Amino acid sequence: MTLSIWRYAHLTLALISFLFLSMASITGSILAFNAIENNVSPYHIHQIKQISLAQTLPVLQKKYLEITELEITDNSYVKIQGLDKEGNDIEGYINPENGNIIGVPKKNNKFIQWITSFHRSLFLHDTGRIIVGINSFLLFLIATSGSILIIKRQKKITRFFSRIKKSSSPQYYHALFGRLMLLPIIIISVTGTYLTMEKFNLFPKTEHKITSKQSPDPTTKKIDFKDIPLFSQIKLSEVKKIEFPFSEEPDDYYIIKLKDKEITVNQFNGSIVSQIDFPISQKFVNIGLDLHTGRNSIVWAFILIISSLYILFFIYSGFSITWKRKSPKFKNKYTKEESKIILLVGSENGTTFRFAKAVYKQLLEQGLQSYLTELNKYQSFPQAEYLLIFTSTYGLGDAPSNAQKFEILLKKYPQNHPVNYCVIGFGSMLYNNFCGFAEWVDKLLNKELWSKKLINIHKINDKSPVDFIEWVKEWNKIIPIKLYSDTKFYKYIPQGLKKIKVEEVYIPNDSKNTFLIKLKPGKIKFTSGDILVVYPSKENEKERYYSIAKINNNIQLSIKYYPSGLASEYLISRNPGDTIYARVINNTSFHFPEQANQVVLIANGTGIGPFLGMIAQNLKKTKTSLYCGFRQENEIVIKYEQFLEEQINQGKLLQYDFSFSSMREIRYVMDLVKRDKDFFADMLKNNGVIMICGSLQMQTNVEKILDEIVFDKYQERIIEYKNQGQILTDCY
Repeated sequence: MTLSIWRYAHLTLALISFLFLSMASITGSILAFNAIENNVSPYHIHQIKQISLAQTLPVLQKKYLEITELEITDNSYVKIQGLDKEGNDIEGYINPENGNIIGVPKKNNKFIQWITSFHRSLFLHDTGRIIVGINSFLLFLIATSGSILIIKRQKKITRFFSRIKKSSSPQYYHALFGRLMLLPIIIISVTGTYLTMEKFNLFPKTEHKITSKQSPDPTTKKIDFKDIPLFSQIKLSEVKKIEFPFSEEPDDYYIIKLKDKEITVNQFNGSIVSQIDFPISQKFVNIGLDLHTGRNSIVWAFILIISSLYILFFIYSGFSITWKRKSPKFKNKYTKEESKIILLVGSENGTTFRFAKAVYKQLLEQGLQSYLTELNKYQSFPQAEYLLIFTSTYGLGDAPSNAQKFEILLKKYPQNHPVNYCVIGFGSMLYNNFCGFAEWVDKLLNKELWSKKLINIHKINDKSPVDFIEWVKEWNKIIPIKLYSDTKFYKYIPQGLKKIKVEEVYIPNDSKNTFLIKLKPGKIKFTSGDILVVYPSKENEKERYYSIAKINNNIQLSIKYYPSGLASEYLISRNPGDTIYARVINNTSFHFPEQANQVVLIANGTGIGPFLGMIAQNLKKTKTSLYCGFRQENEIVIKYEQFLEEQINQGKLLQYDFSFSSMREIRYVMDLVKRDKDFFADMLKNNGVIMICGSLQMQTNVEKILDEIVFDKYQERIIEYKNQGQILTDCY
């Protein structure tokens, strides 16, 4: 809940100010580029911080007949006004070391003047400056809320700059570059806000004046500039302007305006006649202008350009993240308040939605007021007569992501009138928890006083249209609202399939419980950890997912054989030269972490498959260890061992360790993890990465042990490492 508050605050601030920030970023980058141009100008004096007045003024005194004013501009140009030796008026930029004129002042570029005015006030004068100041402050709030989101994502402020799990998504780059650009953006926003506030005199400006009681002595001989101690102390970089005495009268003085004070100096003896200390707010203004404009540093001006451009990127990527986070758009014809048939869906990958939409479409065709949404949006439905639940099961009987709030919402929003309901569950009979979540939803609804079960829970195996038709027939028997009972209305025709050639099928002699198949990918782009979706028939919508190992540029799959299994039976019977229909899913969340300092791979059974490819692709020779559990040591395991020994010899694998659960000494892979607890705890603490592939039950057991290990040694929880991308899983 707290995360959502900060996320919505971050988004709201961005929505309010994105138009201004876009314009300010563009104009700001132009002005920062102009600051770089000024810094590389031949008029810019790079040694200005080393040159004192005592060094410059004697040179100018010899060079010119009279000097009336010396000014140091914001761009570190030294500008002189006076008379040359011939008595001619001069005004120009000089080299303070030799007094030579190096340039003549020109009017400011009109385009830069236009950009500056627009950047400061949007051409709206004081009103515009207020708008600019407010939006500068909003930028600070956006940066602050973004920082809080990163801290919450990383779980600790000390992990603020820790590695983020790499992906190609806008969210990854938004967070990555956001951390890098955070300080410059905060500086830009704070200085912009402060300069606006100072412009409207919101800070006290009390000046402190010190006046000397010493009266000038007209008989005193005028001393040289180099002999005045004060002039030796003041560097040109501290000076804004010097006004020279008009005459040699005792009451004519040097008026030296520095960045933090104004000093009146006796021209005869160099003593301070008076000193006005500027308020501290003026000092902050000077610092703010330096930081906000980059006027005195090429490096900082360049950082400001990059920061301004990245603000534009953050605007784009931020809205892109928001757009992708939104639930898939589905426009209901009727509102939830007026609909009589409510269809609620729990789906992890969208397949269940497909069946629900097919039913919804038929209801609309019959003019029935219907409403379709996800289980997480369950609430009171005042006109509902029928409640149809379509839901899959995730993991070990758990709710899919868009149904995890349903149980809480069901208790929060009881219907105020009787409602007929039925539950249609989707899953695979290959798993022990077949339609486990659907069964749980059915039990929850059955307990509600307002609910009336219309049809017993119906379970759809493997997205089968045939199984779904059985539910349709039951519905049509009881309800006068008729649905199509032909499978063609519920079939899914896969798109983008590729023909892939079979290179080799390796079936062990001692057991075919596990076999290997190698495929020629052709021009398909893939890497180890990606998913190959196999269709036993191009016309058949049934599909199977396998983790890919990339070995010698081929696709290698490690497959568990199920007698009469749809895909395993199909694949084991392929011969070299045959073709299969399949497509590749880019599984970026389970790619080998290239930047990790150490990687540990944990698997059981065929979960070792993608890891074989990752090890073979470990050309950087990242320290990699493999832990894997099998039922027994057999021919396929020996083949794995031979391959892994080759990888060790090539420096791609550090070590491997197998456990066997049906041998004399029964050991599971989690026992290996428990045995090497210090190794795992230290490896995670030192930013190593653990990858887990295999059964969900194994994943659950391993994560439980890892949680105990890191808590015992470092009082931390495994969820922290998962959120940091240090524990990657692909289990089934």
